Amino acid sequence: MVKKINLAIFCLFYFGAGINHFWHPVNYLAIIPPYFPFKEFINYASGILEITCAVLMFFSATRKAAMYLTIFLLIAFIPAHIYMIQLKGCVSPAFCFPEWVAWVRLFPLQFVLIWWAYKTGTVKY
Repeated sequence: MVKKINLAIFCLFYFGAGINHFWHPVNYLAIIPPYFPFKEFINYASGILEITCAVLMFFSATRKAAMYLTIFLLIAFIPAHIYMIQLKGCVSPAFCFPEWVAWVRLFPLQFVLIWWAYKTGTVKY
């Protein structure tokens, strides 16, 4: 039962995160480092891939692929977290939080999310 609840939370979390890329794109565009071209494409592609992770993780036949895709995305997002640290948590006046939050998003949260994807993708349901 706990495993299925974890799976449901994982899928909802990533589905919601993916949708948020379309609902609040300004927040995501602001955290993409300036040295990346095609920011809008990166934002929407990230949203589509997060939604894809959620859907693929839901089915046992595609769960392992979802696990690898999720881990890949979490690693790919590290430059955005580093950029937020460089900005001391204030990406824009509307999107500003304490600097320590930016650090926690990178260490340990990013690694916890990678571990969560691995555990969710490898557990038998």
